[in-house]
Amino acid sequence: MTLGNCLLLGAILFCIGAYGALARRNAVGVLMGFELILNAVNINLVAFARYLDPGGIAGQMFAIFVITIAAAETAVGLALIINIYRMTDRVNVDEMDVMKW
Repeated sequence: MTLGNCLLLGAILFCIGAYGALARRNAVGVLMGFELILNAVNINLVAFARYLDPGGIAGQMFAIFVITIAAAETAVGLALIINIYRMTDRVNVDEMDVMKW
């Protein structure tokens, strides 16, 4: 694979994730969109590291850091979604103002 192919794959994943995060009303779908965006970033990090510095591991280390942050973000997001679902029996993003009182 060339660098252009990797960047094209990352761009496609980013666009799908951005559409999923912006167009969904369900909070789980929004979280899945964010995960796709972060996976696109990881693909780009590893691709640039592979083609710009073949002997280094900086891109892979940054990708592992992004995966760690994504796991923490998902855990907190799912905890909030579960709490909102228990209060309202739905998880629409339009109705997320329930927790402000």
